[in-house]
Amino acid sequence: MTLAQRLGLAKTPLFLVDGSAYLYRGYHAFRDIARSDGFPTSALFMVFRLLFKLLKEQQPSHLIFFLDGKGPNFRSTIYADYKANREAMPEPLARQIEPLRQGLALLGVPVIVPEGAEADDGIASLAARFRDQMPVVIVGADKDLKQCLSEQVALYDPSGKAERLTTLADFTADCGITPASWPDLQALVGDTSDNIPGIPGIGPKTALELLRRLPTLEAVREGLETVKPTVRQKIAPALAELFTYRELTRLRTDILPDTTLSDAALTPPDRDALRAFLEGYEFRTLAREIPGSPPEAAPKKEPAKSAQLSLFDAPGTAASAPAAPAASAPVAAQAPPAPVALADLPDAAGRALALVPLENGSSLSFGPDEFFVAADPPALAAYLARAKRVAVPSVKALLAAHAAFAALPLPLWFDLGLAAYLLNPEARSYGFDRLRDSLFSDPAVDASTISPSDCARAGALLADTLSARLETAGLTSLVATLELPLIPVLLAMEQAGIGIDREAFASFATEVAGKLAVLEADIVALAGKPFNPRSSQQLGEILYTDLGLKAHGKTPGGAASTSQEALERLAGLHPLVDRILEFRKLEKLRSTYLGPLPTVADGRGRIHTTFNNMATATGRLSSSNPNLQNIPIRGEFGRRMRDCFIAAPGNKLVAADYSQIELRVLAHLSREPALLDAFANGADIHARTAALLFDKEQAAVAPDERRQAKTINFGLLYGMGPQKLSRDLGIKLDVAKAFIARYFERLPGLSAFYDGIVESAKAQGFVTTLAGRRRLLPDIRSANSQLASQARRQAINTVVQGGAADIIKMAMLAAAGDPELARGQATLVLQIHDELLLETPGETAQAAGERLAGLMAGVYPLAVPLEVDWGTGHTWGEAH
Repeated sequence: MTLAQRLGLAKTPLFLVDGSAYLYRGYHAFRDIARSDGFPTSALFMVFRLLFKLLKEQQPSHLIFFLDGKGPNFRSTIYADYKANREAMPEPLARQIEPLRQGLALLGVPVIVPEGAEADDGIASLAARFRDQMPVVIVGADKDLKQCLSEQVALYDPSGKAERLTTLADFTADCGITPASWPDLQALVGDTSDNIPGIPGIGPKTALELLRRLPTLEAVREGLETVKPTVRQKIAPALAELFTYRELTRLRTDILPDTTLSDAALTPPDRDALRAFLEGYEFRTLAREIPGSPPEAAPKKEPAKSAQLSLFDAPGTAASAPAAPAASAPVAAQAPPAPVALADLPDAAGRALALVPLENGSSLSFGPDEFFVAADPPALAAYLARAKRVAVPSVKALLAAHAAFAALPLPLWFDLGLAAYLLNPEARSYGFDRLRDSLFSDPAVDASTISPSDCARAGALLADTLSARLETAGLTSLVATLELPLIPVLLAMEQAGIGIDREAFASFATEVAGKLAVLEADIVALAGKPFNPRSSQQLGEILYTDLGLKAHGKTPGGAASTSQEALERLAGLHPLVDRILEFRKLEKLRSTYLGPLPTVADGRGRIHTTFNNMATATGRLSSSNPNLQNIPIRGEFGRRMRDCFIAAPGNKLVAADYSQIELRVLAHLSREPALLDAFANGADIHARTAALLFDKEQAAVAPDERRQAKTINFGLLYGMGPQKLSRDLGIKLDVAKAFIARYFERLPGLSAFYDGIVESAKAQGFVTTLAGRRRLLPDIRSANSQLASQARRQAINTVVQGGAADIIKMAMLAAAGDPELARGQATLVLQIHDELLLETPGETAQAAGERLAGLMAGVYPLAVPLEVDWGTGHTWGEAH
């Protein structure tokens, strides 16, 4: 159904498209897409896909595509800081503007660039002028455009996960004000993306309540005495500025006086030239979908509705949390056709194949041909062994399914999920169905011959596409030398598992239960009445109503927060808070580890976690089912917890832990002289830093000063700001700011290094680690200061923590492939952050520990020594 039909319009509307907005959105949605010669094409593709959708579904006769005028506009003369926080258009996006205009001309779409104004002003002007002659649909998502709504003007955004159509009735029902009051509301609330301050403390809810009664700023000014005091006190000092802010948010309706409806008329596309244009930018799918073109002999098969992606979904993205695939579970389930015998298949010698496990067999592809095979694994493995390359959804799952596959040479395999992860480590979902669906929205892929039900043929096309992109991104070596070889190592660790002492677990659990009972009695006594300390609602009532403590933050539902962070900020203000914090620590120990872990051990008393190598953007491993990465290994209960993990009878555990590896990576990358000297001479890095910060000899550094230096040394790696530093150290905010400033003043190499990472990320759109791992950072140049700040923290954290993750993975490969450790029957059983755990016969434990420490220390040539602390023992606690 067209919009005209949905809106009950007598005629097809005039479409006014906010082109600049969609250019930016397309650019950020597909930042990594480029032509084979490297020319960026993301914005081009997204805009043409949007227009093709509009032209095909709406069949308009009149449409205008608007772009922002160049340079400062009238708003900058009103308010010098207007959009002052915006950076210049990214160079890769700027390069796409001229090709865009060429393509739009071939498509027959009029383009208007208002001089001295923005695209929104042109849209508002023509919507106001032409709405009495024909209905108008504004295609855009900018909230400022809501002020254009009327009985004859609707707002339409087809680019989200679900298209949005807003009419005047929708707006009125939602807001309770008229569109004419929208600029007044925006003036009150402000707009951080445009650098419009608004009134601090006035949010949308308060502003709407105010404008429903006093619909304009003039009315607010006249009736200010009738406004409740808390709101009046916020508005009164900035009342004059509010009228300036409104001028910034109010769209002009008096520009483009010479533009007529005939200027908006679409003309027939120059199909041959447009097709050549699209193919020249490698938009093969779009080249076959030019509006009005006759269908081709073999039309593109559309994906099933459940598999369709929204207009701006980047390939491979999903909001779901990471989940490790079951080792032997099929990735696709459907009714298979009659199986083909291996003897009847073409010879696999020297060919690139794709293999996708199904419910009762496998789908196998040779280019355009797809076969269903139900052969037993040894026979299938023997057949595949002659191939040049075999693409599979998950190498780890296939190797776990049968030992016959593990016997094939590792370079034979191409892991589709792993490739997609390395290209876009933020996606979080790399299942085969998701990757297959992405083919139909990828502008650089011709998926016209692939059906949504095709498995192996889709896998083959994915392999060709992902392989080329890995090469372009410089990630091929990372796959071959680190990530792919690590897969069988992780699988072997999962299968080996680690032993637990059930009696130690039971004893520890009983002890913790007793402490929890005592703590709960203390907490109830301090509260003065019975309540459940595990209930956030009841705890909030005690803390904030009965005790009158100040809440720090709210829940999404608006209640005062009792989160860990909120309670930590209240620590020391009342004994009840300190008891609750202690209670929560013990309760987490009981409910997360001491209770559940013994229940998942196998008959031999061993726990088998799943190591996830595609779950973090920095490259660090995680574990699940159960999660052993977060086991408390330090502090009061760390040793007790580690003592619950044991070696098999006659064996010992060897624990080897990198010493301050992230700071050593930081020293290596930054070349900060103070860090280099400290690590080269085996000095206490935190004491050395404290000596610099407090202007004293290292020997005179007090323990509290060392603690402060340690906090900032590690904190700045993770993007700690002055607010968090002040909370962690219990110091005032201005002191924390001065502390950070002095830190960078005394360690200028770090300041220059951090700045260099951010500048490089802005220029490239990504950062890389020691091993060449990439993390895309599309928000690094965002006009939203919160998003940009988060991206800056991610950039620094990824380079340093990602480098440490690369090194620990290299160490795992070195240990797993070492002949000396193999002769001593040493087996890797666990990786926890910067620590490796071996299990080995007791008589070879000392030699294994020495060997492991040596391998880890020499695995990567840093500018400072890689130091490794190690030990052995029957329990993990003894070995650590």
